[in-house]
Amino acid sequence: MTTIKTTCLACGDVELAADDLVLELSPMEATGHYNFECPFCESTQHRPANERVVAILLAIGVTYFVSEELVSEDEITEFVESLDDWLQDITAA
Repeated sequence: MTTIKTTCLACGDVELAADDLVLELSPMEATGHYNFECPFCESTQHRPANERVVAILLAIGVTYFVSEELVSEDEITEFVESLDDWLQDITAA
């Protein structure tokens, strides 16, 4: 069985099995995040996964899913704010 070394924010370095992690892939990208429960403090950890980490985790059989979030909340907020500015420009003319 392959051992995965990662870090818990509270406990430091931990070793996990592939079954202990879940990989959340970003749509249309080769990156994502992986989640695990720390075996010591039992807190849920959420870590970024670059292309290399994603490739390694997939190769060793970590369970994965593709996130359905195609647009982030920040992107929606930015879009709404730009509409407000556009509306103000139109009504001022």
